[in-house]
Amino acid sequence: MNTKNYNDGPLVIAIDSSTTSTKAIIVNASGHVVVSAKNSIQLHTPAMDFYEHNPIRWWETTRDSIQEAVSQLLPKDRERIAAIGITHQRESFACFDKKGKPIRNGILWLDGRATKQIKQFGSKHIHNLSGKPPGEPPAIYKLAWLKENEPQTLEKAYKIVDVHGYITWNLTGEWVSSEASADTLGLFDIRNRNYSSELMDIAGVKRDQMADLVPPGQIMGFLKSELITTWGLSKSIPVIAGAGDGMAAGIGAAAVTPDIAYLNLGTAVVAGVQSSEYKYNPVFRNYVAGIPGNYIFEVVQHSGAYLAGWFRQALGDPKLLGEPDIRLDKEADIIPPGCEGLITLPYWNAVQSPYWDALARGAVVGWRGTHSRAHMYRSILEGITYEVKMNLEFLQKGTGVNLTSLRIMGGGTRSELWRQMVTDITGIPITICLEDEISALGAAIQAMASTGVFGNKDIAYASKQMAHFGNTIEPNLERHAIYNEVGEIQRKLYPQLKDIFTQLHKLAEKYPGPKPESPKSEL
Repeated sequence: MNTKNYNDGPLVIAIDSSTTSTKAIIVNASGHVVVSAKNSIQLHTPAMDFYEHNPIRWWETTRDSIQEAVSQLLPKDRERIAAIGITHQRESFACFDKKGKPIRNGILWLDGRATKQIKQFGSKHIHNLSGKPPGEPPAIYKLAWLKENEPQTLEKAYKIVDVHGYITWNLTGEWVSSEASADTLGLFDIRNRNYSSELMDIAGVKRDQMADLVPPGQIMGFLKSELITTWGLSKSIPVIAGAGDGMAAGIGAAAVTPDIAYLNLGTAVVAGVQSSEYKYNPVFRNYVAGIPGNYIFEVVQHSGAYLAGWFRQALGDPKLLGEPDIRLDKEADIIPPGCEGLITLPYWNAVQSPYWDALARGAVVGWRGTHSRAHMYRSILEGITYEVKMNLEFLQKGTGVNLTSLRIMGGGTRSELWRQMVTDITGIPITICLEDEISALGAAIQAMASTGVFGNKDIAYASKQMAHFGNTIEPNLERHAIYNEVGEIQRKLYPQLKDIFTQLHKLAEKYPGPKPESPKSEL
C-alpha cells in the first residue's frame, strides 16, 4: 500500500452501478475515498423468475450520484478531477433505439426466464468458446429467449449493450464499452476478446447492434460539454474503460497475481484469480480481466451470506430481523469443528461451481437430539466454507499456482467466527480488505492508473499503491486437520444425493405451491 500523501494530486470519480443502487466515489491517489454518494434502483419482477430494471435508472442514478459527490468538493478540488472509471453489475443488458431510449426493461444477471434456452444451447463447446458455463447469468440465453418470445424487440434494437455501455453513451455520446464489461454478456470468443458470430447467431443479434470495444484502462471518450457545465467542472474529463464488479473487486483488493485470490463473502460467495492465459475448465467461469491481457478464473456459490442470513431470519432471534447476532456467533464458536457429526450441504440456491446443477437442493445430515440451533448455524457456515475450499483447489489446479493469500471482502467478513473458519478450513492466510465499496475502488484504480500519477499506467501496480488492508489471520493447523476429515465426508454427499434432488424437483413441479403476485414491469 502506498503511504505517500496525495492531498494535492489528481482525483478520480468511480461509478459502481449494481443490482440495487449506483454509487459514486471520488478517490485520491492514496486510495482514500474523499466523498461518496448513492442512489437506489428499483428492482422489477413482472413474472416468476423475471428480474428487470428500467435502464434509464442506470443513467439517472449515475448522473445524480456523480453530481451529489462532486458538489461536496471545494472548487479547487473539482479542478483536480482527472478521469472517470466505471464498474457495474455483470451480465445485465438492455435494448435501445437510435436516440438511446430503451425499447423494454433491461434484463438482469439473476433473471431465470431462459431455462429452456440454457438446456437447448448450453454445452461444453459454448463454455469453452465463451468462458461461461451454461446457467442463468450470461445474457446470451436471455437474448435467445427474446429471439423466441419477443423477436420485435431485437429487430427494433439499434444497440444492445451492458450497463457499462449505456452509462458510457450517456457520458460521452459514444456506443462504447470495455472488453472486460461486454465480455460478461457471454457473446465473446474469449480467446480473441471479440464478439463471436456463432454466439451472436444463437442470441439473434448482429455485430452492428453491439457496442464498440476498448481494452480496460484505456480512454473510451470524453465527458459531454453539458455534463461539464452541470457538474461545475472546468474541463473535459476522459472516461476510462472499466470491468464488471467482480473483476473490479479483485483490482480493489490488489489480487493481481495468480497466487492471490479475492474472496467475496457476500450474498453469494465468489472467488477468483488472475491468469495471463485462457484455460477452459468445466468447474469455473472465465472473464476478460480488468487488467489488459489477463483473464479471470472465477468460482461462485449463490448460497453465501444469504444462507447465513436466511437462518437468522427463519430460525434466529426474531427481534434482529436476520441481522448478525453476536450471541449466536458466540454460541456457535464454542462448538467443536465438525459440529459433533452435523454436516450441511449448502445448496439452498442450487449449486454452481463445481457441479453447475440447477436442480440441487440443500441438505442437513447427522441430526441427533443433542444438537442445538447453534450447531446448525455453525454447520451452515462450515458447509459454505468447505465448498470454498473445494473450489479454491480447482482454481489452483487450473492456474498451476498455489495460493499464498486470500483477500476477503463482503458482509460475511464482519463475523469473527466465519473469518477464522475460512482460514482454518482452507489452510490459507486471509487478509481483510478495508474498503466497503471495493468494486468502485477497483474502477477508481483503473481510472487513476490512466493518469500516470505513479510514473506508469500499469493497473496492477496502481492497485498495490491504492488498496488498503486490515489484519492478516493465519490458519490454526490443528483445526485445519479436523476440518479436512469433515470436508471429505461432505464431498460425498452431492454425488449420493444427485438423483434424489432430481426426484424432488419433479415432485415440486407436480405439486406446486401458490404463486406470489408480482408487480408489473415499469416500461
